[in-house]
Amino acid sequence: MLEIYLARHGQNEDNAAQILNGHRDLPLTEIGRQQATEVAQLAKDNHLKFDHVYVSPLIRARQTAEIIASATGSPTPIIMPELIERDLGNLTGHPSSDILKVSKNVIQTEKVNYFLDIGESFPATLKRAAKVLDKVRAAHADGKVLLVTHGDIGKMIFASFHGEPWREVLKHFHFGNCELLLLREDYRHAPHVFRIDQRGVKDKA
Repeated sequence: MLEIYLARHGQNEDNAAQILNGHRDLPLTEIGRQQATEVAQLAKDNHLKFDHVYVSPLIRARQTAEIIASATGSPTPIIMPELIERDLGNLTGHPSSDILKVSKNVIQTEKVNYFLDIGESFPATLKRAAKVLDKVRAAHADGKVLLVTHGDIGKMIFASFHGEPWREVLKHFHFGNCELLLLREDYRHAPHVFRIDQRGVKDKA
């Protein structure tokens, strides 16, 4: 049986400064490295080893994937370009507080404000997420596969897997730094395998 896990990257410099990341490519902070080590140790303690690891090309995800793979004895992560975060367009590099000032169409949640009228659309991100799942299923009939990715694309992978409306998935759960999700029917309503201390940081992408 094929099991697909999703991990979001650890806190990076933009997250710590509450700057909208998108395709910006800044490394993990010390807290981010601690978060990656924490989720890796939880996986190891629970005898969770991955047969294949795929990762976004951005450094915050690659650093996270390398820490998890090394600690769990999993294979070297392979870059999958489709796992890159949603392109945030003109809001890339802006403070997250600018979202409500600039965007005219926002889904507000307790942790994150999702703008819908700037950058890569969520329907386009959802189509890219479906390609990720198609590639994984075509390559692997069974085993445990870890995808190390980002908040928005990660939620769209969840939406595609379960066939749920993307708007509802944005509001359904928070995908925090280095938290681990399992794509399986019995995890649909409570997708987290491990939750990780966010150190009080409110972040985006």
